[in-house]
Amino acid sequence: MLILALDTSSIVASVALMEEDKLIGEYIINHEKTHSQKLMPMIDALLSDCERKLEEIDVIAVAEGPGSFTGLRIGVATAKALAHGLDRPVAGISTLDGLAFNMPYCEGLICPILDARRSQVYTAVYKWDDGVLNRVLEPMALSIEELTEQLKNRPEKIVFLGDGVKANESFLKDQLGNRVLLAPQTVAMQRASSVAALALQKARAGQLDNFYGLTPEYLRKSEAERQYDEKMKRCDQDGGTQG
Repeated sequence: MLILALDTSSIVASVALMEEDKLIGEYIINHEKTHSQKLMPMIDALLSDCERKLEEIDVIAVAEGPGSFTGLRIGVATAKALAHGLDRPVAGISTLDGLAFNMPYCEGLICPILDARRSQVYTAVYKWDDGVLNRVLEPMALSIEELTEQLKNRPEKIVFLGDGVKANESFLKDQLGNRVLLAPQTVAMQRASSVAALALQKARAGQLDNFYGLTPEYLRKSEAERQYDEKMKRCDQDGGTQG
């Protein structure tokens, strides 16, 4: 089984090619080019360097969110287009699951943190148990203060990773003390190889989907949607006042 995996959920763009349990190749670019500029050239270069053809791919995997709204739309749209054109199944993988999978078999808790803006983070909490990565807390959008309050109730050390860690490092250490561990930068960012590995698990469990069911998982509304809702709320209030 040959899996092509994509992750464009942050400024990092990553693509990987995995055949069963063997990682054949992976490209990661952590640079401020737009994903629309770099994603397809990265896919083409990876396939060429690995001497594989697009038609040989059996499964398209993609990080479905949470993360950057624009990045997720580009990644998911690309995965859907490839799956449609090739008539292949897809595997949507949580961005947070993929980040946690970067830290195999570590002790304690794993807590990916992504910057959600508006004084919030996207996060979840994980723990390895007998070689299986389990969720302790489900993916959510909340303030860093709310997150630390929940983590104070746990005794374990906690490995933090993701693009939201740096801005909150001091606060985390102040609230959680020496329980805080920071992942090395090489594994603290999104990696398509982790998305591919989780997609392989889904494939073996018979949990693949078709491209029709693949949608981004934002966890909350976009800024445009929030502004629209607020506008409609004001209109309803004005209408009620006039009535």
